[in-house]
Amino acid sequence: MPKKKSAGLLLYRQNAGGLEVLLVHMGGPYWEKKDDGAWSIPKGEFEDEDPLNAAKREFEEETGTVPVGNFIPLEPLKQPSGKVIYAWAVNADFDPVTLRSNLFSIEWPPKSGKLQEFPEIDRAAWLTPDIAKRKILKGQVPFIDQIQTLLGTKNHTASNDHSSLTYSSSAATAAQGSLFQRDV
Repeated sequence: MPKKKSAGLLLYRQNAGGLEVLLVHMGGPYWEKKDDGAWSIPKGEFEDEDPLNAAKREFEEETGTVPVGNFIPLEPLKQPSGKVIYAWAVNADFDPVTLRSNLFSIEWPPKSGKLQEFPEIDRAAWLTPDIAKRKILKGQVPFIDQIQTLLGTKNHTASNDHSSLTYSSSAATAAQGSLFQRDV
């Protein structure tokens, strides 16, 4: 059986407060009450597809937005499960209020015989690297390290000011102008 592969995008931006990265919180009942260690880069599995095209497709499916920009390849990471994640960093803006994720169906509650739909991603946030490293799945932390190294921000420490956090629920649908094309 071939090893599973995923591809995703790590959006970043720099402002007066320093570097921020965009992470998404996994949706569904298993992740609903989890926070630390329950966030990820927007990503998904692929098989016979160019990894960068898969990353762009997955970003659009999970956020409702088509990413554009200069995609910088990061070193792939092997996860504890054996899955390999391919990722690209892209300097771009995204308004978490515009998040519009695809849905998945599972039997919920378990053994109830009832199928329910849940968003694959239930919220997105811009986070400083220190906060992002606490929120993201442990196997993806090196992606944050890699972008800090690429940008020369590795030795800068974030303050405890959480005012730069921008959260959103997937129910929001406001339009925004950014470096993305909206899929309407």
